[in-house]
Amino acid sequence: MSSLDIFTGETIGTAVLILLGGGVCAAVTLKSSKARNAGWLAITFGWGFAVLTGAYISAPLSGAHLNPAVTLGLAIEGGTEWSDVPLYVGSQLLGAVIGAALVWVTYMGQFHAHLTDPEIVRAQTGHEGMVDKAAAPAAGPVLGVFSTGPEIRNVAQNMATEIIATAVLVLAILTQGLNGDGDGLGVLGVMATSFVVVGLGLSLGGPTGYAINPARDLGPRIAHALLPLPNKGGSDWGYAWIPVAGPLIGAALAGGLYKIAFV
Repeated sequence: MSSLDIFTGETIGTAVLILLGGGVCAAVTLKSSKARNAGWLAITFGWGFAVLTGAYISAPLSGAHLNPAVTLGLAIEGGTEWSDVPLYVGSQLLGAVIGAALVWVTYMGQFHAHLTDPEIVRAQTGHEGMVDKAAAPAAGPVLGVFSTGPEIRNVAQNMATEIIATAVLVLAILTQGLNGDGDGLGVLGVMATSFVVVGLGLSLGGPTGYAINPARDLGPRIAHALLPLPNKGGSDWGYAWIPVAGPLIGAALAGGLYKIAFV
């Protein structure tokens, strides 16, 4: 495949992944959304279908990695050239920012209604009015639409959760023969991986929101910081390294385990 194919496939596929995945988070979170309070089950299946859709779209062009952790695992396994890794990762990050911006466009009215609601403003500031940026909490009231965050903030546990969950994802991809042609996910592999993502969300998503994808977390977090959202609060940059480092470590461990146990 050409560099243009990789760039196009990963940018578009990751944008669709984040549009649909972030979209279900917005639907469940924001005031004036018909799906508000639909719950964790809706979010996990929404993300699974987001993977399914983004991967089907991008698979013919780039092999549908859509995730720097998957790209790293495939490079360690040997199905992806190391020289292509920077292009994959850069395209995925760009696509994630675009997808998050599209979520904002789609739910623009709901974001405004939610973030200007007096109850939300009081929770952010302790009084009616604009957020005091110097006193704003680490995570704003809609940050969860864009990126992940821990229920209990413990670096060791949060890292372990992301490492374990991502290792399962990448090992599942490598052992299902999804990269047999060296180009990433095949047609049946896309569906199987989507179900793996749903299972991970249901089983391991509770502690941190299961980023399992550095681009999925970092790209939308950047979008959250840049978008003109009123009273949005902070982007929690103090936590942002964990959903990047954890998945990459988990992918490296999965790739190494695959080469030791399955080759």
